[in-house]
Amino acid sequence: MKKLLLPILLFTFMLTNSQTPCENGMAGDFPCNGYDLQSRITLGEMNANAGNDSWGWTDPDNGNEYALMGLDNGLAFIDISNPVAPIYLGKLPTHTGSSAWRDVKVYSNHAFVVSDINGNHGMQVFDLTRLRDVANPPQTFTPDTHYDAFGSIHNIVINEDTAFAYPVGGDRNVFPFGGPIFLDISTPTDPQPAGTGGYAMDAYSHDAQVVNYNGPDADYNGREILIGSNEDEIVIVDITDKNNPERISEISYSNVGYTHQGWFTEDQRFFILGDETDELDFGFNTRTIVFDFQDLDNPQLSFEYTGPTAAIDHNGYVKGDTYYMANYTAGLRALDVSDLANGNMTEIGFFDSFPESNSANFNGAWSVYPYFESGNIVISDINRGFILVKDPAFLGSNDIAFENGLSLYPNPTNNSINISSATEAINTINIVDITGKILYTNTNINTAETSVDVSAFSTGIYFVNINGIVSKKIIKK
Repeated sequence: MKKLLLPILLFTFMLTNSQTPCENGMAGDFPCNGYDLQSRITLGEMNANAGNDSWGWTDPDNGNEYALMGLDNGLAFIDISNPVAPIYLGKLPTHTGSSAWRDVKVYSNHAFVVSDINGNHGMQVFDLTRLRDVANPPQTFTPDTHYDAFGSIHNIVINEDTAFAYPVGGDRNVFPFGGPIFLDISTPTDPQPAGTGGYAMDAYSHDAQVVNYNGPDADYNGREILIGSNEDEIVIVDITDKNNPERISEISYSNVGYTHQGWFTEDQRFFILGDETDELDFGFNTRTIVFDFQDLDNPQLSFEYTGPTAAIDHNGYVKGDTYYMANYTAGLRALDVSDLANGNMTEIGFFDSFPESNSANFNGAWSVYPYFESGNIVISDINRGFILVKDPAFLGSNDIAFENGLSLYPNPTNNSINISSATEAINTINIVDITGKILYTNTNINTAETSVDVSAFSTGIYFVNINGIVSKKIIKK
């Protein structure tokens, strides 16, 4: 697995194009522990008033990474191939009016976008491969498909293994009562309804996770399982047969505020839940609730973790042994979940995107996206827009080998630079200036050594990004 090696910067970019190490508990103006600030793009730069959800897409052809960020007035597309100089490519405007709630997921190189707003917003489908060739960003994009069989939807869930999408949180007075709608998206631009949807739930589902189950309960191995966060309880449903979904069980807990969103650990034993309003309603610090789903027919409350601040918890996702939580005013919190079986959850890092306070209110980090192979993590902040962070220790053995076997010379240079790699083929090269503007790009090179003519470049400092993994600074004399 390839990771992006943190480039070494010897100067400061302007605010939205900068890499700021976390030193002495601060990354610039932001309190931090273990996460560097890679870069920012403000709401103003994206012509928006508020941020909300986020997700990501990695181009399968070249490994380039793109952040997808929900805004009050649309969906932003951000090229983070060079994480210290991201490029705001443009926006897919909302289909109806402005809304605080927008949600996006990805399947087969397509983004599926819904919004919780009165009117016929429906679902927008956008072909992400269009982002490869954006000549003059930012652009205003149009959807490839608009699905209008429903209007307002709060969230969308996608199981990439089965090519099904599950919009949830729709109109409570219309089938399926705000529960999951089943959509076959095997042809992304032609979604098709399937089965009986939320009749197995008969209740509003605010958010959900759907998996092909391969966990400790052998009775359900190989089944498609939906775990719904349903305002006052969690509901577990077998949705393998779209015409006959079967409720397996449900579970609640004490001091329910609003059962908001949760995520499985990777072994599918534990389910980690965030209740969105319990901090407000009951006055305790951030509470994260852990359930033991070893027996899906008989789920059990395992334990509760209390965080160090009063901030409200929102969306959270598991990658490896880490639970990445958007904690509103407390920003991104990273929690070690390797020892849940013994009732242990430990905070191992954070990046506070809302330094004004850590109080229980609805400002700050709405969501996070931790699944890029580079190790870069998106924070979509309601007030500050797009924030990209990274643990500087996130390096794999392949990264180190590639870095050690890579050379660029001469540097400084007058006319050209030679690039050679002793460990793996050079496939893509991008060169950007300090504003993030791409001045040179070459793909599908597939060679161990190549050269680039930079004689036409102005005198100054540039960054060479190789294979989307390593960024090197060069000086043009």
